[in-house]
Amino acid sequence: MLQANQKKVLIIGAGPAGLTTAYHLVHQGVYPIILEQTNKVGGISRTETYKGYHIDIGGHRFYTKVEEIQQIWVEILGNNFQKVDRLSRIYYNGKFFNYPLEVTDALSNLGFIKSFLVLLSYLQAKIKPDPVEENFEQWVCNRFGKRLYETFFKSYTEKVWGIPCTKIRADWAAQRIQGMSLTTTIINSLKKTQQIKSLIKEFYYPELGPGMMWEKCQEIISNKGGTTYFSTVVHQVYHRDHRIKKITVQQENKTFDLEADQFVSSMPLTGLILALDPPAPKAVLQAAGNLKYRDFLIVALIINEVDLFPDNWIYVHSPAFCVGRIQNFKNWSLAMVPDRSKTCVGMEYFCNQGDQLWSMSDSELIDFASREIVGLSLLQNINKIEDGTVIRQLKAYPVYDEEYRHNLQVIQDYLKTFNNLQSIGRNGMHRYNNQDHSMLTGLLAAKNILGENHDLWDVNTERSYYEDMKSSQKTRPWTNLNS
Repeated sequence: MLQANQKKVLIIGAGPAGLTTAYHLVHQGVYPIILEQTNKVGGISRTETYKGYHIDIGGHRFYTKVEEIQQIWVEILGNNFQKVDRLSRIYYNGKFFNYPLEVTDALSNLGFIKSFLVLLSYLQAKIKPDPVEENFEQWVCNRFGKRLYETFFKSYTEKVWGIPCTKIRADWAAQRIQGMSLTTTIINSLKKTQQIKSLIKEFYYPELGPGMMWEKCQEIISNKGGTTYFSTVVHQVYHRDHRIKKITVQQENKTFDLEADQFVSSMPLTGLILALDPPAPKAVLQAAGNLKYRDFLIVALIINEVDLFPDNWIYVHSPAFCVGRIQNFKNWSLAMVPDRSKTCVGMEYFCNQGDQLWSMSDSELIDFASREIVGLSLLQNINKIEDGTVIRQLKAYPVYDEEYRHNLQVIQDYLKTFNNLQSIGRNGMHRYNNQDHSMLTGLLAAKNILGENHDLWDVNTERSYYEDMKSSQKTRPWTNLNS
């Protein structure tokens, strides 16, 4: 067996998953090569900058129940974390609802008649639930009733995914809002508790956004002997006898091969499968071609106002507006804005490459987003908007449509036939992972290289992540920080 410092490891992708793999390996005497197709680390967890303003791509809370992941965060950034109180609301039908939902607030906004109908609908669902829970609509209606589903879930979810809720697998609801029901929502509201894992009340956040974490992580990896190639695109992945032998990459005008003993990939599964040489079997190629993704763009508006709203973000459920969510970067960390007399907000739009929104020019998108924030009454005077920029993100969200489970299983079974290839992270597993879930797959991949035996596909299932690991709630590393 190769000794640790003799193993050659190649990691595709410098997002949270790939960098966590490298971070653990360099601390164990293995010095990997990391390939990143862009000129920046962090993947979708990166932080972009524009004229001194820091822009978080999607909003990333640092909260986990996995102590090893929390320990890595603290090791890397230490006291550069800030404790942030979570405040977010839902905009629907011209009103703002607290999120997580609170009974008195929701009843006040809905009014007596609508509140009564919501309760009646919920009781009907409890008495006669849908015996089938294959799609998102069925799953939510069984736990909240159809009225509340149509009020707070349907329009926003279809805005995010661009397909009807009946076409979205129940898996996504079970993964993202596990443990929730109207009963638990009411109980938590009355007790002011935060028992639901996805609805935490406070979290930690890097002073200059999540990219600060991954830039520092990459620096540590480099200082300890790891190598990162930026602007490097994977073209072909050569294999023989159930082993990856080498990959061909392009870096600017240069094309060259890289060999290794172990390969770890966080690139989208579709790209990985299509890059294989010899080609994957026809059924696997077809499954990869059928996997779908949702793209994303954020319009950052710089506004000459000290304060606009107190939320970290606002979810816009109203179908009258295209924007899905609005971040107020200043409310994540004051250091995110260079001038505290101004505010920078991120208007987030879910779309597909080539559709009407994606195809708008940057100036058109800035004008469009400016009109929407005024239409939402979050800003009274459009002339207060001084500047803006647009950031586009391909393959931001793996889609859980009706066919995804079958397609993913076909690919998963095929990839398991390779004995020196591991696929990790959100796009590397076509799983809507949180940042810490992606990191955990990367950490376990590193441990597998070092001789342990972990099934990465068990990460972030209901049982393994939320139940088996909930004993980690008493994690200690945060206590070392000044808060």
